[in-house]
Amino acid sequence: MFSIGDFARLGRVSVRMLRHYDALGLLRPARVDRVTGYRHYEAGQLSRLNRLLALKDLGLSLHEVGRILEEKVGTDELRGMLRLRQAELEAQVADDTARLARVEARLRMIETEGVMPADVVIKSVPAIRLAELSDTAESYESDKIGPVVQALYGDLTRRLGEAGLVITGPAVAYYEPVPEGVRVHAGAPVNMEPGKSYDFDVVDLPAIEQAATVIHHGPMDDVSSTYGQLARWIEDNGHQSSGVAREVYLHYGDGDPATWVTELQEAVTRPA
Repeated sequence: MFSIGDFARLGRVSVRMLRHYDALGLLRPARVDRVTGYRHYEAGQLSRLNRLLALKDLGLSLHEVGRILEEKVGTDELRGMLRLRQAELEAQVADDTARLARVEARLRMIETEGVMPADVVIKSVPAIRLAELSDTAESYESDKIGPVVQALYGDLTRRLGEAGLVITGPAVAYYEPVPEGVRVHAGAPVNMEPGKSYDFDVVDLPAIEQAATVIHHGPMDDVSSTYGQLARWIEDNGHQSSGVAREVYLHYGDGDPATWVTELQEAVTRPA
């Protein structure tokens, strides 16, 4: 007979864990002193403890371990348990591998540029209906697009006010290449009435299943650097762009460009 302390040392577990296994009925002491309550174990119980620890190490729950120890699990059920655990571990490895790639990409950016990279998040974006006006800019350069965007939103705001409509969420802009340069789309969600005609376009932007998103702080004059970081993140993390980028203007209320907050959204896919 071994005291609980000696048995714990032989089994390489803590006394607390032996008491826990006893409480769960997984490993009962061979004898419990009626007077002192001390637990005692036999050498033969080490094999049960070792099997318990081996099964637990596979990631099986203690409930599952107990059923196996009591031989209440047949071969087919045990095979199913292990295959499920295998699938869980494979998914975990895939997640960790992707996380490692993101860490490595961030380290490369820090080492090559000496700056902290922007925080990119992959998320789904719901579909949205916009009141929209569009026009053409000469190129994607900020000094070409900026005046067009500002003029469009000024005109759109005026038209919405005349129609008695209210903007219900952040404005959204997106751009498409055309032979003449860049087609600029400036829109905003508003409380439109179904079936009613307006002097602006009503556009339904589709949902994006996976969008790489990043927050740009400050004026849009230097947004190209944030777009550059987003593009590098997409490439470094094994994604591919699969749609038109969107700009969601989260905060533009006080007119101070230093306080502006814009979310850049790029639809992405991961090649098989």
